[in-house]
Amino acid sequence: MHEGSETLTGGGIGVPAAAGPARKQQPGRLVAWGALVGLLAAASYAARLSGSDPADDVLYLWSTFAGALIQYGIMLVLILAIAHGVDRLLLGLEAPAARRRAAGLALVALVVIVTATAALSPFLDAGDEQGLVPDVWDSSRAVPFLANAAVVTIVAPFVEELLYRGLGFGLLTQFVGPWSAILVTGVAFGLAHGLVLGLPVLSIFGITLGWLRWQTGSVYPGMIVHSIFNAAALAAAVAL
Repeated sequence: MHEGSETLTGGGIGVPAAAGPARKQQPGRLVAWGALVGLLAAASYAARLSGSDPADDVLYLWSTFAGALIQYGIMLVLILAIAHGVDRLLLGLEAPAARRRAAGLALVALVVIVTATAALSPFLDAGDEQGLVPDVWDSSRAVPFLANAAVVTIVAPFVEELLYRGLGFGLLTQFVGPWSAILVTGVAFGLAHGLVLGLPVLSIFGITLGWLRWQTGSVYPGMIVHSIFNAAALAAAVAL
């Protein structure tokens, strides 16, 4: 989930971290993952084509908070069902072996995402197309806004990274090379937001975090980058 005008979303040096030891291919789980992300994309584009734009104050509503928690809760249950539980290796729920290197790569990923977003926003403004962030700050409704902000900056990055860079990347690399897995999960992430103009920006976002997952062997750096970006974009949107 990406908000705001900027879009609310170890090996040695130069050596990608291994995706883990060879695992038995799991085509059934991959089909289930593909069905889930396909359903998310179809639902998002159906909502977009229906012409029902979000209300200007959507992030000031408690109903938005409740709906988002239900949505992400269902997604998390389905992720764990497809993974057959908390499969730490498959989901990338392992701390990076080289933490300093992972921190440096996370910084590189964040710079790439911010640069790409800034370069493309004048032409492909995903944040404006998404239309979720309010134009003005309403201090009288700060509490529901902060609750929704917690979803945008904590819940969404955790669940989305687990779905795409965790489960999706883990399953796809059983069948294809890491770059194909990075591209597929990145584009799937972009499509899940149901945007047209914003699709290139969101796909670059997803591809960059997929690369980070590959390089570090963990979903945690991507979750942190995702969270920082969403928090910065949301703060900038209400402050300006």
